[in-house]
Order: sequence, then structure tokens, then C-alpha cells
Amino acid sequence: METSYRTAPHASKEAFAVAPGVWGLKTVFVNLYFVASPDGSWVLVDAGVYGAAPKIRKVVDELFGGKRPKAILLTHGHFDHIGALKELAREWEVPVYAHPLEMPYLNGKSSYPPPDPSVGGGGMAYMSFLYPKKPIDVSEYLELLPTDGSVPGLPDWRWVHTPGHTAGHVSFFRESDRLLLAGDAFITRDGESMLAVMTQKREVHGPPKYYTSDWGSAHRSVEKLMELNPGIAATGHGLPMEGGLLMRQLEELVKDFWSVAVPGQGRYVHEPAIADEQGVLSVPPATDNTIPKVIAATGIVALAGVALVAYARRSGQDNRRKQQERAMRVRPFSHNRPLQGIPPTVAATLDEDDPQAHTNNYP
Repeated sequence: METSYRTAPHASKEAFAVAPGVWGLKTVFVNLYFVASPDGSWVLVDAGVYGAAPKIRKVVDELFGGKRPKAILLTHGHFDHIGALKELAREWEVPVYAHPLEMPYLNGKSSYPPPDPSVGGGGMAYMSFLYPKKPIDVSEYLELLPTDGSVPGLPDWRWVHTPGHTAGHVSFFRESDRLLLAGDAFITRDGESMLAVMTQKREVHGPPKYYTSDWGSAHRSVEKLMELNPGIAATGHGLPMEGGLLMRQLEELVKDFWSVAVPGQGRYVHEPAIADEQGVLSVPPATDNTIPKVIAATGIVALAGVALVAYARRSGQDNRRKQQERAMRVRPFSHNRPLQGIPPTVAATLDEDDPQAHTNNYP
């Protein structure tokens, strides 16, 4: 007998359906998930990028009539998965559950190991030295996931420790239909390509290379998830995949992991970062990332140049109309408008260019 999930009578215009009682929402380049229980309650899995709260609230209104969740569950605490966390936890006054090894990045004690733009592979990787690195502090709401593998608010689910991308990364699994919320343990699009953010081509990939700090653990985690024989996989990046195609590509990923998922070079390729419940203990030496930074800077300048050329061309074509309208309104310059598909960044100061910036003083 199929379980029924009591939600609002109309579907969400923003969210995509994953499986009965589960919906996903893409926020710029990362997914979060709304998971319902048969009793009508629900939980939020991850919290998207900074600025995602209004979009999340809209989906909550559409799916659950504005009712707050029982909890917020985190696969891990990277910046693109906790952007709206503090705002929503405070507004909803609900607990935030995570693995013990994620706690120092959520209670303000430690930054993650620095991202590694030297892995290359595309714009997402080259720009990673710009991504926010500081921890957040939601300690007022933090709770540990139960040690027995049960999931608060979701009695028919269990959590699985899947370290590698981060030390305390977890995934969530529903046995009844073998639905897997994998987080970033593996993803279903190319994690390094800016183009893949837009095309969303479905294919199984390893975790995002520029933010994975323990490749041996990452390999074992993908193998652990493959052994669950998932029927559907919804990940942190990319569209859901299911059935035979999913399993074939997962098996191939496990078999060829060190040649297809692990970068040919990079800070953590031969030596992992070491962390415990207090935060990062050590990281390997940084590799030379001058070229990726130059490529990233060149790309940003090129994007701005294209925008300015397009703006100038449009200005020339519409000059008469714009002269009439100029007195009535002020047009923002195109390079001051956010570019679609580009992840939020922090200011590229000299401190931010330092891959050790906003991290512990590692021994």
C-alpha cells in the first residue's frame, strides 16, 4: 500500500518533484530538499546559498501552507548548503541536526580545509578561492544526529555517514523506495564546469573536486552508497537520477574512482586534511594555484567585457528611445547586475586570495 503524504493541494512552481513526499529546489547552483512525513509534518534538508531564504519560504507556502518544519537536517556545512540556515533556524525556532564532525563548522570554532582551485576542470573550480570560508554559528539550534542512525522527523529514513567531501558528511536513505539524498558524496552533473550548472546534464560524478579534502574516504563512501542499491538518487548538484542508468554509472564510478573522480593534481590528492570534533588539525601544503587564479580573473573580466559590449551595442541601437526615457528612470550598468548561474562570492581582497585565509592556523 502506497504511503500518502498530506501537503498543500497545489504543486510548487519553484520546486521539482523527486519521489512521493520529496521535492527539490535549486538555488543558483546547489539543491536543497523538502521531505514530508505521512502525518503531514516535514523537514528541510540543507539550506542552499546565501539569499535563498525568500525562495525557500515561497516553496514552503506552496507545499505546506507555510507550516514550519520539525527540523533542518544538514548533509554538511559548506557555504552553499547553509546559506539560509541561520535566518530560517531563528525564524522557525527548530533544531538543526548534523554529524558530530560537522559541529565545529556550525558553531563558529573552525573553518573548513581551504578549497583547492588547482584541481582545475572548469569555472566552478577556478573560482573556488573566492568562495566563503568562514564558519557560521548556529550553536543555539544545533543538535547531534542520533547515534542509532534514525532521522529526527522522518521515522522511515536513516542517515549514513559518508565522509570524504567533508569529515562529517552524511546522506539520507528511505528503505521503502530506496530513495537516496546523497548530498555531495557523489553528484549528478559535472561539479567543476560552469556550463554544467546551466545544462544540468544528468550523469554520475564524484564529489566536487575543489572542496573534497579526503579522497580515500570519499571513495569508500561512494562504494557504501552503491551497496545500498538506490532506486533514485537526488544530490547536492544536478538533477535526480534513477533506475538502471543510475546503478550502472555508480558502479563505474566506484570501479574507476581514482582515474575519473580524483583530480590529476591538487592539494589533497596524496594527503588528506585531518579533522576531529574540534575542527581541522592539519592540512597538506598548498599547491601553486597562480594559473587557476589568473584563469578565474580572466574569466570574470571576459564576462564583464561581454556584458559591457552587449550593453554598448544595445545602447547604440536604442539611443533615441533611451534619450527619451533617461529623464524618467536610471538604468543600472550591466556589470552591476548579478550574472545568472554565477555563485555568490566574497570580495576578492588580498586576504581572500590567500588560500589559508579565514581558516585555522594549521600545524
